[in-house]
Amino acid sequence: MEKAPQESGIEKASGPRRLLAATRYSLQGLARAWREEAFRTEAVAFVFGLVLLIAIGAELIDYLVFVILMLVLFAVEALNTAIEELVDRVSPEISTVGRHAKDLGSFAVFCVSCAVGLFLLWCVWTRVLG
Repeated sequence: MEKAPQESGIEKASGPRRLLAATRYSLQGLARAWREEAFRTEAVAFVFGLVLLIAIGAELIDYLVFVILMLVLFAVEALNTAIEELVDRVSPEISTVGRHAKDLGSFAVFCVSCAVGLFLLWCVWTRVLG
């Protein structure tokens, strides 16, 4: 017979309390992400991207797509940071598996960063050069 997982004794919040708890956890995640230089650089890129869109007279849809892409970038960066922290915690010694996990997380950030850059280039091309 299988044993049931041990109960932590912590009562899970529900309803509005759950929403408040989830918001608090998310803000704690944002505060942790902010300590990463890469995340701060991406936040600056977000501001520069908005300024660029204003300068070229972008349409509302361009802003919407840009904001969505940046939110995806922020989310992938946060997941990459989580992967790095878990690898460092579980496997503090240098290992091939740990290096691969970190490299794959970095590649995911790179891919989304390229998508953001290509979108901004497309906006400039269509609004200014096209």
